[in-house]
Amino acid sequence: MATSTDHQSGLPRPSKTFVDHEGRRVTIREYAGDAAPLSEMYGHFDTDSRSQGLPPRGESRVREWVTDLLENGLNVVARHDGDVVGHAVLVPYEETSELAIFVRPSYQSAGIGTHLIRCLLGHGQANGLDHVWLSVSRDNRIAMNLYRSAGFEIRLRDRGEYEMERDL
Repeated sequence: MATSTDHQSGLPRPSKTFVDHEGRRVTIREYAGDAAPLSEMYGHFDTDSRSQGLPPRGESRVREWVTDLLENGLNVVARHDGDVVGHAVLVPYEETSELAIFVRPSYQSAGIGTHLIRCLLGHGQANGLDHVWLSVSRDNRIAMNLYRSAGFEIRLRDRGEYEMERDL
């Protein structure tokens, strides 16, 4: 398993290869390529796989959203057998960056999100970011546990969502 780690923070930087809990070899890398592979992955998200309206519905809306993320954010992708199975992004927002992470439904609960988020945070830190926040539905316990394990803490409880943050 190859990985490069920032020894000061302990956050891995992309690239990383690991075997997930299902025995699949997954590679995480920085991504600034074409929107098509990401759009294809998001085509596998059904109504139950969406959270907070994301990914958007409809092929053209997904492509527009992905293109915007690629143009404005720091992106990493997880691949298995050449297919994109996970995507995480840090989008600049005022003096911080907003984090979003998505794992293809058939690959969830296999440890990919844990590796993906840690590599993304390392990528952000390597690019000079020092603070990250996110918003998560209060009902999404799996995501909340992932974010807590990555060092995020709740900063605001509002309606049906939590805002969480961490320093890099």
